Formats: sequence, structure tokens, C-alpha cells
Amino acid sequence: MLRKRSSQEQLMDREVLLDLDYTREPQSTADSYGSLQNGGFIPPRFLTAANDDDDDDPIYTHSYNPQSEPATPPKGNYFRDGKTKIDFVLVWEVKSRRKRRSRGKSQGEAGAPGEEAAQQESRSEKKKAMQARVRERFIHHLQTSGLLLEKEESTSAKKTVHYLKLSAPWDVMVFYAEELCLRAPLQAQPNPEFNTSARVLQKLCVPNIMADSVPNRPVDYYTCAFRKSKMDKFLGSDNQDTYFTNTQRHRIVYEILARAPYGKRKRAEVGVARLLNEGAFTAAFPLHEGPFELPKDGIPPDQLNPRQVLYQYWARWSKWCKYQPLDHIREYFGEKIALYFAWLGFYTAWLLPAALVGTFVFVSGIMTMASNTPAKEICESGGRYLMCPLCETCKPWNMSDICPMAKVGYLFDHPGTVFFSIFMSLWAVTFLEYWKRKNATLAHHWDCMDYHEEEERPRPEFAAMAPSMEQNPVTGVKEPYFPAKARFARMLTGSMVIIIMLCVVMIFLVTVIMYRSIVSVMMYEKGGSVLRTQAANIANISSSMVNLALILLMGQVYTALAEQLTKWEMHRTQTQYEDAFTFKVFIFQFVNFYSSPFYVAFFKGRFVGYPGHYGTLFGMRNEDCGPGGCLIELAEQLFIIMVGKQLINNMQEFVIPKVKAWRQKRALASVRKAQVSHEPQRWEQDYELIECEGLFEEYLEIVLQFGFITIFVAAFPLAPLFALLNNWAEVRLDAHKFVCEYRRPVSERAQEIGVWFTILEALSHLSVIVNAFLIAFTSDFLPRLLYQYKFDNELQGYVNFTLAYSPPSYNHSSLAVCRYKAFRDETGKYTLVYWELLAVRLGFIIAFEHAVFFVLRAIDWMVPDVPESLEVKIKRERYLAKQALADNQEALLVSRLLASSPASNAPGKMKRSCRKGMRPGESGMAKGGPDVLSTDSAGTP
Repeated sequence: MLRKRSSQEQLMDREVLLDLDYTREPQSTADSYGSLQNGGFIPPRFLTAANDDDDDDPIYTHSYNPQSEPATPPKGNYFRDGKTKIDFVLVWEVKSRRKRRSRGKSQGEAGAPGEEAAQQESRSEKKKAMQARVRERFIHHLQTSGLLLEKEESTSAKKTVHYLKLSAPWDVMVFYAEELCLRAPLQAQPNPEFNTSARVLQKLCVPNIMADSVPNRPVDYYTCAFRKSKMDKFLGSDNQDTYFTNTQRHRIVYEILARAPYGKRKRAEVGVARLLNEGAFTAAFPLHEGPFELPKDGIPPDQLNPRQVLYQYWARWSKWCKYQPLDHIREYFGEKIALYFAWLGFYTAWLLPAALVGTFVFVSGIMTMASNTPAKEICESGGRYLMCPLCETCKPWNMSDICPMAKVGYLFDHPGTVFFSIFMSLWAVTFLEYWKRKNATLAHHWDCMDYHEEEERPRPEFAAMAPSMEQNPVTGVKEPYFPAKARFARMLTGSMVIIIMLCVVMIFLVTVIMYRSIVSVMMYEKGGSVLRTQAANIANISSSMVNLALILLMGQVYTALAEQLTKWEMHRTQTQYEDAFTFKVFIFQFVNFYSSPFYVAFFKGRFVGYPGHYGTLFGMRNEDCGPGGCLIELAEQLFIIMVGKQLINNMQEFVIPKVKAWRQKRALASVRKAQVSHEPQRWEQDYELIECEGLFEEYLEIVLQFGFITIFVAAFPLAPLFALLNNWAEVRLDAHKFVCEYRRPVSERAQEIGVWFTILEALSHLSVIVNAFLIAFTSDFLPRLLYQYKFDNELQGYVNFTLAYSPPSYNHSSLAVCRYKAFRDETGKYTLVYWELLAVRLGFIIAFEHAVFFVLRAIDWMVPDVPESLEVKIKRERYLAKQALADNQEALLVSRLLASSPASNAPGKMKRSCRKGMRPGESGMAKGGPDVLSTDSAGTP
């Protein structure tokens, strides 16, 4: 229970929390971290109200007791008065004292161990008492900051769960709305009705099965930065209950929670995030807008709450082929989460043409397989080509034995794959260019095109561990400080750890290579004729599965290690921390996932040697490519790693949230049983949900997938198809988690997907280089092309052309002579054809890269980042915004004179001139008008 304090106690606490100087030393607020200049706000009416002892105290308290008759709670997210909105909930748990005492008593009877346990119990009691004092100070500061508070308690025999409900009154909302530059509506506008694909299908007169009529679509407004002095110019300002949206209310209350101190500001004892880390609170979250299930008796669609709308029209599996309601997602979860789903949907839509072309290339390979002359020669060769043994104890074998693999290898190595690799290089860059346009349109539509991160406050962990305080040159406020040289030294040390971990990955790669060699040799020695011909294929598939298991294991270990390393590096802000963490994890995962495919594509079979002079690794002969060539082995690896990873990740995303939710409900089972006398309230139901884990893992999974479908696409044309199928499931899995299984996250603003776009651009450019080398050195495309040009256009005799004779010095089991695949003479030296082919390969790489990069630059030049119609409107509105809501009296007078003129439509211009994201007199971006309303905002499937 929160008790009222005397006026003297409140004044003393206020002096402690505001001045944060227990020793009464004089201190300037400008020199303390988190001072009033840094965001503290105490409305005067609350300073006076705090000294009154009447019944209008802003703190409401109520406790549920199973033994007492509960009062009928109001419907919806309101205080017990049924009128005050709940904007945020703080939760903490307190175990029963009787249970703790009985435990200590039973342990005390055990002698010396009991005394040690009693000391631990005493330390635990001191920690809990300290947390209680900290909580009380923090809550008191929230009260004096103007928030309304109401407390609920759910009690059982084991523990008591405290729920502190917070609400921001009108005065607080108005103050912070102006300080945080929230957008205020000036004029309602019609929403965009169609997106790009819908307009194309309409022109083609094709029914659009992806369209869906989603109820309660958010109204689109012309908006500008909120100003209290211009309150009468904003729409809906006369209705204080509905003027600010729920996400705006959440953002404001969380800002107050993040700024509120609970101790000395000199020690950066500020903010709810640090209290959560230290265990004073167990959770802090805004409430969901009611249940997501529909009532049994049914309800009209326009009466669904926002959460039910998202579940019915987005998160259900039956909506897999429908557009995402991006405006609804943005209104409920904020711009940052909405941009992720917009990007995921846009990427999934662009995968459709890539999947169709890739499937066509694969099918064309199947259809032309019968016309593959080299495969015919191999199948009809009989005993003509006696091949050298594949190991020291193996026997010679006939090339005709690998007839099935030669036919299958053609599916992944034919002229169509060259075309597809060029197509995917152009596809990747075009996709990124059009995403820039889509991103600009959405950012403009959602009022965040001009949004930039404000001067961020230090991270809670940084504030707790920083050794000193220094003045921030931007804000002029003293805050926690860590020397830049020390951080740089730690980052270098962290880089050494990353290099060591990458070396561990290489060690595991060598282990997999040795495993593959051992399995192959064992099958050649002890297997039958059929098993011997499939030995390399079986070894490759089994080693790929082992490699996938090692990849997933190492990924989990390194992610935990990278998190600790990034914390140890002491990055000041959350953005710096996330960027450093993202860089570390992606570099490792890139090497972890792609090292084995890179080895198969560019190193396997390159250092084999020739009969009598074979290269060795740890006493074992170096690996050679299988009978079907290295490209088919690369395709097998990509299929197992990519598809296996997707299946495992989807299973984890489906199972792990349910397991976590079950554990959370089990931990609260005793409390729920004690509350049988009343229906669980919204805050109790949301507390049983799991905490939102952010978007890092979601982005990482899809970005790694993007690498698979672009970097090695020449060897695996079906990769876009599998990625498309996975992403259709991914959208619904992620949507279901956010709507049904996660606590509602605090809405965050963003204007782009951040550092992930830079990574995508780097992968798209790397894919051009890798595919060029893959076609040149791994594929048989260029050797066949050279043979057609020099000898035979129908490739007659091509197999014999690629085979060399063993040297006379090679003697294996009285074998006179055998063949092996290489361009060498009888002495083992490279022939002239080898050097001609090498020149052709290098020339192809140079021509391929220059041609593709030239086209990419042309696409970049021809496709502007911002649509032309939007750019013109932005320039026009920048000019108009300077005249909107002007403080200059002369400008107001001119506007009034123009408004009074019957021949002028200045008032209409006045309403349209203050655009989205604009302060009066600013020159920032503004929201689009009717032209922009034709842009794509309905989302992608």
C-alpha cells in the first residue's frame, strides 16, 4: 500500500529527489545529470497538491484480497473510477515473509550450513529492503512529476504481485507533447486506397485476391509539430480524452519513466530501465487494447478493438495471401516495428519474380537434360575411361559408373544458371533501390521522414559502470563518462576475441572436411559397387548436416559472447551498443554460415595434385570434387544449410514463445488460483505474456537468407523459391508473436531499417563478385564454351578433352595407365589449354563484373530514392510550412487579410501548409497531399 505522507516528509523527499544532495551541499541543476534542463518536469499544480491532505490525492490505492468481496472493475484499460486511462503498468513481486522465515528456520537447525544460509538470507533481506526504498523514491518522483497512480495487489500464500497503474493527465501530456515534438492533426485526408500491385492488377483487369477490407483504418491527417499556444488550430483539441493516441500516451509516460530519478543523479541513478536491470521492478509495459479473441456471440467488424483487428486480419494463417494492414500495425506498435514488417513484406513480394525465374531455370535444366552431350558420353563410355583410384587402398573405377550423377549435375550447371546469376545480381540492386522509394513513401506517410534520434541518454548499464562524470558538450549536462582511449583498447581486445572465434569456426570446418574424407574412404573400401559410386554424395550430405548442427551451436555460443563483449566495451548510447553488437554478430554469422559453401565453391578440388604426387592434409589426401562436380555438392550444402536453418528457426519461433509463456504462467499459478473470486484484469493477463525480445533476431535471420539467395544463386536456382515459402510463414509467425504472445512493446519512432540496409547493400555487391568467380572457376560453363569455339560445337569428345593420363611413374597395383580430371600432360605439368582457359576465366570475371556494375549504376541513377511526385510536393510544402501557424504577428495579419478577401482561398492554403513533422518556421519535410495518397501504403503480402 502507498501511504500518504505528511507535508514535511514530502518536502524533504522532494528536496532529496530534485536536488539529489543528501548532505545539503550547494549544487547547480545544470551540472547534474538528468536535471530539469535535461527533461525533468513538475507542473505547479502538483507541487501545491502534494502538500494538501484532502481526498484529491493523485495516488489511488486498491488491493485485491481473495477473502474480501471484490468490487466490480470497470471495462477497458481504466482506473477504478472508469474514466482515467491506464497508460503504463509497473510490476514487482514480493515473496511471503512467512515462507522466508520458515525456510531460514529449517536451515538454521542444520548447524553451520544453516548459519551460512542465514547470512545469505540476511543479505537478501537487505537487498529487498534497499529495492523497496528505491521503489518508494521512484514512485514518489512519478507522483510529483504529475502522473496519476493506482495500485493493485494480487496476493497468494507464496508471494504478492504489485501492479502500479500510471496515467498522464492532460497538463502533463500537453507539456511533453510539445517537448517531444509529437505531431498534431490539422486536417483529415482520405487514406490511400491502392498499392502498386493493386493498381497494376486493376489495369490488367485481373482480380486481386490479396486485397482485404480491414475495418477501422486509421485516419490520415495533415499534421505538424504540436504547440500548446496553437491548440485551437488542431483538430479534436476540445476532446482531451481522445486527442492523443494511445501510442503517443505510452511514449510520453515512458519518457517520464526514463527520466525519473530514484537516487543521486551524480551516480546516474535515473530511469526505469536501470531499475528493471537491478530487480526493483520485474516488468514495465503498456497494456494491450483488450483481448485478441473474438467474443462467442460475435461482434460487428467496426466494433473490434485494435488488437482484435490485427489478429483477425493479419496474424491468422488464413491471411497468408493478403496485404498487411501496415497503417494498423503502425498505429498499434509504432513506426519501428511497422517498418520491419513493411520491409519483410516488400522483400517477400519481390521474391516472387525471383522464385519464378529460378524455378523456370531449374525446370529448363530438367527438360534439356537429355540433350547434354557430355552426360551421354559418360553414360555410353562403358569401360573406355578407366579412372585412377580415389584413395591409396581403393580400386580403379569406370567413368560410366557416375552416369546418374553426371545427369543430375547438369541441373545446377548449364547455361541457364549463368543467366540467372546475372538476373539475381540486377534483382538485388533493383530491389534495394525500390525499397528506398517505398521507405521514403512510408516514412512520409507516417510522419517520420524528418525524424532523427535526439541526443540519447546513456544506457543504464553504462551509467551504472561508468567510472566518472563529465559534461556533455551537446546538452551541457554532466553525465556518466568513459574515456575514449579505454573504449578503443577494449574494442581492439574484443576484435582479438572475434578473430579467435573465427579461427574456431575454421577448425570446425577442417574437422568437417576430415569427417567427409574418412566417410568417403570407408565407403570406397567396404561398400558395394552402388555404395562406392554414391560415397562422395552420401559423405557430402551427412557432413552438411553435421556442419549445420555446428553452425547453430556456435551461433548460440557466439551471440552470448558478443553480447558480453559489447557490454564490456562500454558504449554510451543504445544505438551505439546495437550497431556494435550487430556488426560483431553478423561478421561471425557470415563466416559461420558461408565458410563451408565458400570452401566447396573455391577451394575443394584445387589442391589435389596428380597421381603419384597427391597433396595431403594431416596425412590424408586432399579432397577432390565428386563425380558430378563441385557445383552439385555446393547445391546440396546450400539446400541443407539454408532450408534446415529455416525449418529449425520456424520451429523455435513457434515453440519457444509458448514454452516461455507456459513458464511465466506457471510462476504465477499460485497467484491466479488465489484470485478465483474475480476475473483476471488486463494488467494481470498481460503480465503473464512474455517480454518482447526486439527485432534483432528477426532481421538477422532474413539478412542471412538474403545472402544465400544472392551470393551462391548460380549453384542453387531454387533458393528464392524456398526463401519465398519461408517468408510467407515468417510474416504470420512474427505477427502472431507480437499480437498474441508478447507484451505490448513501447512504440518507437524510426525512419528506416538502420544498419541492416548497409549490410544488404554490401551483400548485393559481394554477390556480383562471388557469382563471377563461381561461374568462372567452379562451373564447367567456360571449359565447354572454349571447347565449342576451338574444337566441336556439339561438344563431341568433350569428356576426353577434360581428362589427363597418369604419369608413367605412377604405379598402383600393377595398373598400367589411368585417367583423372585435369588439364595436364603425361609429366604432370599444366598444358597450354590450362593457361588458355585461365585467361578466359579471368577475362570473363572482368567483363562480368564491369558489365553488371555498370548496369547497377545505371539502375541507381534511373531510379531516384524519392519518387518525383513526392519530391516536388515536399519542396512546395517546405515553402508553405514556413507560413503555417506563424508566430510572427505580421504574417498572421496578412493571412487574416487574405482570408477576408472573397477572391482568395488562403484559408484552405493555410490549413494545408503546416505539414507532417514541421515546426512553425522550420524547413523540414512535410507530409504528402493528394499526389502522395496514390502511393503504396496498404502493405505487401
